[in-house]
Amino acid sequence: MSDADAASPARPEAFFYHLTASAMEAAAPPLLEKCLARGWRVTVRGGAAERIAALGAHLWTYEDAAFLPHGDAGDGFAERQPIYLTAGGETPNAPQVLCLVDGAAADEAEFAAFVRVMVLFDGADAEALALARRQWSLAVSAGARALYWAQGEGGRWEKRREST
Repeated sequence: MSDADAASPARPEAFFYHLTASAMEAAAPPLLEKCLARGWRVTVRGGAAERIAALGAHLWTYEDAAFLPHGDAGDGFAERQPIYLTAGGETPNAPQVLCLVDGAAADEAEFAAFVRVMVLFDGADAEALALARRQWSLAVSAGARALYWAQGEGGRWEKRREST
């Protein structure tokens, strides 16, 4: 059993991050860092190829002294990427975590298949809120432990709701 397997919860998790104080580009890197620190691989699925490309560029430069190792289909070695970026449904890096941004969605089977699915959504976008609500229902139907996090004072994450 690997360290990543030992840290895996017995029940899949779905973490919903309601963005109100920062953009996805600012919120995603710290969450991705935490995944890598646990030894997890991540596939980040976005709703549009252009936005995924912009996120990829941002992950190299989001901090002066840090970067997040990542790649996409065009970079090669997709199966070896700690963080794989895509606007499609592929997960070639055998991730434990699926991160959904910019309107990307998972189906019920995916909520059950990953250790964690993270859904980052814009709190000012009515369509994004509606999609997050539908995704919550799918996650719960799949048997995942669903947690809703909202940005509070200073952009810090505060747990506001948990499924039973």
